[in-house]
Amino acid sequence: MLQTVAAAESHVPGRSRSAIARKVLLYGLITVVALIFFVPFVYTISTSFKTIPDSVNVTLIPHPWTTAAWHDIWKNYDFKLYFRNSFFLCAVIVACNIILGGLGGYAFARLRFPGRDLLFLVVLATIMVPDQLRLIPIYVLLVNWHLVNNFEGYIFMNLVTATNLFFMRQYFLTIPKDFEEAAKLDGAGHLKTFWKVMLPLALPAIGALTILQFQGTWNDFFWPLILFQGRANLYTVQLGLANLRFEYSTLWPQIAAGSIIAIVPILVVFLALQRFFVSGAVTAGVKG
Repeated sequence: MLQTVAAAESHVPGRSRSAIARKVLLYGLITVVALIFFVPFVYTISTSFKTIPDSVNVTLIPHPWTTAAWHDIWKNYDFKLYFRNSFFLCAVIVACNIILGGLGGYAFARLRFPGRDLLFLVVLATIMVPDQLRLIPIYVLLVNWHLVNNFEGYIFMNLVTATNLFFMRQYFLTIPKDFEEAAKLDGAGHLKTFWKVMLPLALPAIGALTILQFQGTWNDFFWPLILFQGRANLYTVQLGLANLRFEYSTLWPQIAAGSIIAIVPILVVFLALQRFFVSGAVTAGVKG
């Protein structure tokens, strides 16, 4: 009887029209927001096929249509070297953050030692310090250690971040302790338990960490600009794009083409690991 009444109410014309209207309004709003974000991207693609005089015109259709900017990026401005440098730094820094961030997060989540909670609060406090405030002490330290104008200095200061330590700790807290107890019964120590048991279980968190750290390193402009100091052979993609803006002119088509190319690696990494991203980010944030 109740099912019959519910079915009858669901077929009321007024209620059906209201639900359809709300759905249409919702999808319309989503479409408008998507277009707001998508139009600048389309304009960037369009600009990459324009000539320099035509690039100042706010039009979506290039006139004339040319691929000269794309050829210049690879032939005249050594973007292949910039991409190799960026890929190298991203690969090393992401790997270091996975290993060291995982070790640190596991220690803060599972091990008991004096001052653990205080030390964790100190680590979290460093997140509130902006890079501009840390610039002088870090730069002086790297100069004294002869780590300026080389990749070693940049890698050293990015071996592991407080954000990644916090992220991995929160995820390890969500893993039941039964797995560790089973490993202890088999005679595994803390390091073997971490490497053989906990790290494989943390694949969603590692996927999310990889996406975020790869994006942060790939898009970083501030510290490479400070540390590499005009050494063109060390330039990353972002420094290479910045060099396309000269004192009296700006190569807008080349900048647009370089920007589109620079998006591709981040997009590939995200698409490859997106199934881990949401689950890892959400799970790491639900445990206090």
